[in-house]
Amino acid sequence: MENTIDALKNFEDFLLASFTIDINLQDPLVGSPFIEPSWLKMAPIAIGDTIPDGTLAFFDEQDKLQQVSVHSLAAGKKVVLFGIPGAFTPICSMQHVPGFIEKSEELKSKGVEDLLLISVNDPFVMKAWKKSYAETKNVKFLGDGAAKYTHALGLELDLSEKGLGVRSRRFALLVDDLKVVVANIESSGEFTVSSADDILATL
Repeated sequence: MENTIDALKNFEDFLLASFTIDINLQDPLVGSPFIEPSWLKMAPIAIGDTIPDGTLAFFDEQDKLQQVSVHSLAAGKKVVLFGIPGAFTPICSMQHVPGFIEKSEELKSKGVEDLLLISVNDPFVMKAWKKSYAETKNVKFLGDGAAKYTHALGLELDLSEKGLGVRSRRFALLVDDLKVVVANIESSGEFTVSSADDILATL
């Protein structure tokens, strides 16, 4: 009987350890604490990793809503995937995205075939955001409405306390035939390592 009680107690301790909630995580963009089950969080994508496949949404040149797999856009190519916390937000709209648009030809001359902008927004918002620029060159505006792909990258950011729900950390990945060769991921609200110029400096 005593052995049975000890076994049950050990199993209970195991369950509690397995489902521990990490309350010490900090929101890397705004510094506010958030709670997330540590066993649900993916490790952030890193150099040497193969990018996960996933489905993103966009409107094509004929204004038709399309679904596309990330691997179909990146396989056999050198591409940049860059992510932002939200469409129409100041740093994203005035610095991050314009930088890639302005440097797109220079990046292309260095062998980068496509620039894939990913945001946790629906494709209608992404279409409107794209139209706010006079030209977007070879930057593709891709919506990850439910943050599934962002989560697969391990780069989700919980901004629920700010009324924004789950978003993406700011990042820029240089990917060669699905393999990550540069992973510039912002760890705070700063815009310091994920610009077009930062990617150009690695080429």
